Amino acid sequence: MLEQDTGLSLAIAQIVQRLKGSSLHSQLERQARGSLHKPEIKLESLKEDIKDFLKTSGWEKRLQNAVYSELNVFPSPCHPAAPPEHMKEPLVYMRKAQGSWEKRILKSLNSMCTELSIPLARKRPIGEQKELFNKWNEMGTDEPDLSLFRPVYAPKDFLEVLMNLRNPNYENGDQPSFRNHLGLIQVPLKVKDIPELKDYFSELGLNTGQLGIDDSTQVPPELFENEHVRVGQTVLTEQDSAAAQQYVRQGCPTALRAELWALILNISNQPEDILYYEQLKSNVIQHDLLVDSLIYKDVKLTASNDDYYFVFEDYLYQVLLCFSRDTSVLEHFSYNSATPPKSYIRGKLGMEEYAVFYPPNGVIPFHGFSMYVAPLCFLYHEPSKLYQIFREMYVRFFFRLHSISSHPSGIVSLCLLFETLLQTHLPQLFYHLREIGAQPLRISFKWMVRAFSGYLATDQLLLLWDRILGYNSLEILAVLAAAVFAFRAVNLMEVTSLAAAEAVLADLSTLKVMPLLQIFLFATVT
Repeated sequence: MLEQDTGLSLAIAQIVQRLKGSSLHSQLERQARGSLHKPEIKLESLKEDIKDFLKTSGWEKRLQNAVYSELNVFPSPCHPAAPPEHMKEPLVYMRKAQGSWEKRILKSLNSMCTELSIPLARKRPIGEQKELFNKWNEMGTDEPDLSLFRPVYAPKDFLEVLMNLRNPNYENGDQPSFRNHLGLIQVPLKVKDIPELKDYFSELGLNTGQLGIDDSTQVPPELFENEHVRVGQTVLTEQDSAAAQQYVRQGCPTALRAELWALILNISNQPEDILYYEQLKSNVIQHDLLVDSLIYKDVKLTASNDDYYFVFEDYLYQVLLCFSRDTSVLEHFSYNSATPPKSYIRGKLGMEEYAVFYPPNGVIPFHGFSMYVAPLCFLYHEPSKLYQIFREMYVRFFFRLHSISSHPSGIVSLCLLFETLLQTHLPQLFYHLREIGAQPLRISFKWMVRAFSGYLATDQLLLLWDRILGYNSLEILAVLAAAVFAFRAVNLMEVTSLAAAEAVLADLSTLKVMPLLQIFLFATVT
């Protein structure tokens, strides 16, 4: 009980400390000071009267949402005696693997620099600055020569690293139960089984109304959708983040999705947020970074060739170029197993006082990175709000899909969960694919790394991301990947090669996400 109290006290202290530096804190102070002139504020009951004022004027709700947001984003504080790296990643071998993977990425980036004789960063000449400023909203029309640039890495390179992960404590005496895991991921992490997943995702059950199923043309809309929309409007009126998060577990009505997601992520697009975005834009215009070319290349290779997303090319450049300059993103490295790369001023290598993070946000984009932004362009058309939503989605969820950690929503756990579900509930299919050299994870890994962006139809993808936000977890990606294999199991049992298996699963754009998830989770015999 004492430990619980200590943990709670630590969590409260941590949240208070973080909120003290926020704009909300200064706004609350300003409002409290302003309220002193109101006749209803009495000196003898000053504290209670100001509390009542903040409550009735809506500021208490904003504070609650900010606290809820902090609880969702930041992990619970470690034991006071635990070193800071334990908050990043408690397992030493995972930290070492992440460190060596980062060295490989930096080596690739540096060799590209050397080969192409291009600096990591340079100040743009005035003429170039003016040109970029004038075509900021039509950067997609620009056709720079990117033939010599290559993505720093692709998902398949990352998978090879994860396949070689081993817990050194198990090297000489593997547990018998773990030796039975026939998949590519060979690390002993705890993942949920079907009964635990059923319990965790209980709102997806067959007896609960779902957008994505109960709004279909066969079901009269008044049975579910009309009522669901009414409840959604009430949630928005109340401006309660926790209620919104619970609500979206059953899916968001299209007309309310943008506002509900912003409420869950605690994004309000205040004037100071718009100003911050403009400062980032100014940084892009003033300085040219090597990663800019990687971003251009990635958008050209992915979103520009996608039937759903090619129209958002300009938005993608704006958001991703600003993101690369955003030093506030560095905060998420306190709970991310990764470490932001450092660069040194020429001739000062190894001297810490001349070190800077590169890129400024600490995130090196990889092949497919722009697909994290593309679906959000359907919801948000105001660049600064689109930017804030993406940044918050990244520091809450997407970073976990390309860093090595033992977190339940980390990519290692998702891979293990996917393989365990298939091996347990579709053993014949799993064994067949393994025998023909078509390990299922080799096919599904790219889906999970991109959170299915670019693979599902956009309406279905947004229904899936509703549930990611609703459960504050990425585990549903692994469940859906297993459900896709289950759905195509008959065809997959007939294939005789990896290429044939990939062909069967090449097009996911006709799949309906919610029926697949419900059937797999709640109609699977356990």
